[in-house]
Amino acid sequence: MGTSDERGFNLKVLLILSLGHLTTDIYQSSLPAVLPFLKDKLDLSYTAAGIIVMASSVSSSVIQPLFGFLSDKKEKPLLLPLGCLCAGAGFSLIPLSSSYAVILALVILSGLGVASYHPEGYRTAYFFTGERKATGMSIFSVGGNLGFALGPLVSLTFITHAGFSALPAMITFSLLFIAVLTAFWKRLALPRAGKGERKEEREKAPRGTALSLALIIALVVMRSWTQFGLMTYIPFYFIDYLKGDPAQAGKLLSVFLLGGVIGTLGGSPLADRWGHKFYLTLSMLFTALVFPLIFMATGFLLFLTLGILGMVLISTFTVTIVMAQHLLPRNLGVASGLMVGFAIGTGGIGVTLLGIIADHVGVPFALKAIILLPLAGLMLSMLLRYPVKGSPS
Repeated sequence: MGTSDERGFNLKVLLILSLGHLTTDIYQSSLPAVLPFLKDKLDLSYTAAGIIVMASSVSSSVIQPLFGFLSDKKEKPLLLPLGCLCAGAGFSLIPLSSSYAVILALVILSGLGVASYHPEGYRTAYFFTGERKATGMSIFSVGGNLGFALGPLVSLTFITHAGFSALPAMITFSLLFIAVLTAFWKRLALPRAGKGERKEEREKAPRGTALSLALIIALVVMRSWTQFGLMTYIPFYFIDYLKGDPAQAGKLLSVFLLGGVIGTLGGSPLADRWGHKFYLTLSMLFTALVFPLIFMATGFLLFLTLGILGMVLISTFTVTIVMAQHLLPRNLGVASGLMVGFAIGTGGIGVTLLGIIADHVGVPFALKAIILLPLAGLMLSMLLRYPVKGSPS
């Protein structure tokens, strides 16, 4: 693969890749929204419904490093259209089957499509960011953030206006992206690695790289655990304890996630200017400071607080990916898979532990316990050595 300085910042290519990111993540985030309809159609138990979610999570997130490894071994640009097509087909065909086994297979197919697109997408985007790594990568990442936020809204709009059986029409999104990608295919071509680069690939990573990478992964786990914990328990807290309108609970989550979109776009240029590690530490510090305001705010102030919290917390999404790619410059796909798939997927599993706390002590206590996570992330960021001495600049 060519070195990153062979190409400058290319907004058009980054926007095309971001469109694919948006498309695949629409399908990924739509599944939880349509699960109640699927449960009613097949008369599923909560356990059976939970298995569907677990199958989606494992196939779409946890195994991403494997696809990253395959992508790094040899360029596989076909993973971009193929991944998006599988993500769309697997999800869109769900209403056509009444077999639980077939639906599980379709969910896994969709998840594998999501898992294959992300590492190749992040790896390709890296070569079109020029010197503004975090800024360029934020353009690619924000597509996924938007897709994740829009997925439930889009799928429920289809169901509301045309019924659950209308979901196959959502395959249109992936087909449109493939058409756009085909039209600009030559612009995404990357140069093959030369002999000198293959020799570099055999060189050992600088000492301390593994420890720094492990700390970044642990920090991302803390961040994603915080994010998914808030997404899961803020609605329960708002409805059951603040006696708020259930319809407003969904809007709270939208404000939180849209704050993350703004933070991703706005925070990355600051990280490029101030330094990635410094910005990461600053984000964890401000998250820990803003978090307690949740329990003091009501009405509009609660919306404002969650918007600011999402903006501050999620703003490092792209920054941590760039940091991992910097530590593993010859394994960009693996680095992306570890950050976007494994670390985030593993952090999401931590929500189960919060559920145990909520069952035994109550939702408010579980929500307050989350504040320990950004504090842990702050300590991890302070221990982090970055950049590692001897790593490429």
